[in-house]
Amino acid sequence: MAGPRGCSPGRCYGATVPDLLLTDGTIVDGSGSVPFEGWLTIADGHIGAVGRMHEPPPSAASTIRVAGQVVAPGFIDVHNHSDLSPFVVPDMPSTIRQGVTTVVVGNCGSSPWPLSSWDEAVDLAYGEPGSLPRPDWRSWSAYLEAIDAATPAVNIAALIGHGSVRREVLGSQRRAPTPEELDRMQGFVRDAVADGAVGVSTGLIYVPGISAATEEIVVLARAAAAEGGLYASHIRGEGRDLFRAVAEALEIGDRAELPVHVSHLKCESSRVWGRAAEVLAMIHDAADATADQYPYTAWNSSLSSFLPPWAPAGDLGTIARADRDRLRTAVEIGETDFQSSVDGVGWDRIVLVTAPEPRWRGRSVTDVATDLGLEPFEAFIELLERDPNLACIGHAMSHADVDTILADPLVFVASDASATAPDGPGGDLPVHPRDYGTFPRALAAARDRGSLPLQAMVRKMTSLPADRFGLRNRGSLRAGYAADVVVFDPAAIRDTSTFEAPHAFPVGISHVFVNGVLGWSRTTALTQRAGIAVRRG
Repeated sequence: MAGPRGCSPGRCYGATVPDLLLTDGTIVDGSGSVPFEGWLTIADGHIGAVGRMHEPPPSAASTIRVAGQVVAPGFIDVHNHSDLSPFVVPDMPSTIRQGVTTVVVGNCGSSPWPLSSWDEAVDLAYGEPGSLPRPDWRSWSAYLEAIDAATPAVNIAALIGHGSVRREVLGSQRRAPTPEELDRMQGFVRDAVADGAVGVSTGLIYVPGISAATEEIVVLARAAAAEGGLYASHIRGEGRDLFRAVAEALEIGDRAELPVHVSHLKCESSRVWGRAAEVLAMIHDAADATADQYPYTAWNSSLSSFLPPWAPAGDLGTIARADRDRLRTAVEIGETDFQSSVDGVGWDRIVLVTAPEPRWRGRSVTDVATDLGLEPFEAFIELLERDPNLACIGHAMSHADVDTILADPLVFVASDASATAPDGPGGDLPVHPRDYGTFPRALAAARDRGSLPLQAMVRKMTSLPADRFGLRNRGSLRAGYAADVVVFDPAAIRDTSTFEAPHAFPVGISHVFVNGVLGWSRTTALTQRAGIAVRRG
């Protein structure tokens, strides 16, 4: 049986010789407090003690001297899509080498359970079609137990996806659920959060979430609230409809009486450039709302998300022939209740990640249109008819807005990435550089621009997201907390991944510990995977 807090069976921290001493470093403990020179011990996978240099540290089985480096809690990525990466690329090198020790998956309305979104989850993990047989998971707990059995490189916490629940109950139907169907959907959400999901997520620009009315989401959010979960949303629009979409998320939180988290906050398209401070004020003035951001001026999404709700990719050929002019207007300009992803951006700034022909990877829709001798909209239709699951990158945000949001001490850092590797799944694709560089990039930006003190940037990567998402005993360097720890050089840390050459690891990180185990080191290959499934609370 478990011992008292701060103890494990047969051992109390401080009562035995620690496994490891990290000493001579600068302790940035995740609380936002002023850093100090000190030491830290690890015992049985937990923080044993934290002390200042004038306090003699205890003897330990081994010692690592980290002079000139920062010792901080492992970073927590609350918006990640590595739902099935533990089974596809369990070493998760692009994740752990950023200093990330815990990810929250199940975002944007898509989760591996219920199993209706299985193929989508395999694709998000850069898995080949059919490479992961559909399992016989009959509950949320079965998914978490499978993660534990896989022992990934980092810890995995998860949201249940509204879209996956809707697809499980309604299939591809674009109507409102009946009362009986809504009851069933609530059951999925309630049971998942009771079994450890941290909340429920939506992806309201994607099928099938795009077909859901606000009322439907409120009902499912109440089911999450009843078990202590939160509501995380890829909102219904991040460009022209940004403010209306944020207002909807806040309304859902108010009506369902649960915390709201706005995913990957941005001012997408020139129509809302320069308005970052306004949208931040909306979130900070709300009753209980937070947000996260990746520090890049481009997003990564599916090309099919450009389609309005009345034109699903599976019916595109028929719809394009029947009402091509309306479809063109919706895609390129938008409709009253549908925001265009092209308006205020342009086809020349939409770049393919995957493509029917490898030669088009990394090229814009405009370039592909030129190759095909077509207008960009016609090339867009042809691309989706050949492969409805294409991914793309949109260079749609302004540097000033990205910097404003990054400098906010209460907006978390998150990658919106999936784990990958230069020589592994996804290694042949022109992926978004955020897959490799998000957290080092944020630290380097704060350092080079003086936008936030180091301790404030670390806090919004660690204790703030841990507290918000119910990741108990993580995110801080405190005795008894899980020993998720990153050691880095504050003067050298930076990303090296670019849009032109994305498969490049950051520099400046020397050690990453996950649950007290050395998960990655710059100087030794003697590392091991130690991640677990993290349950809410």
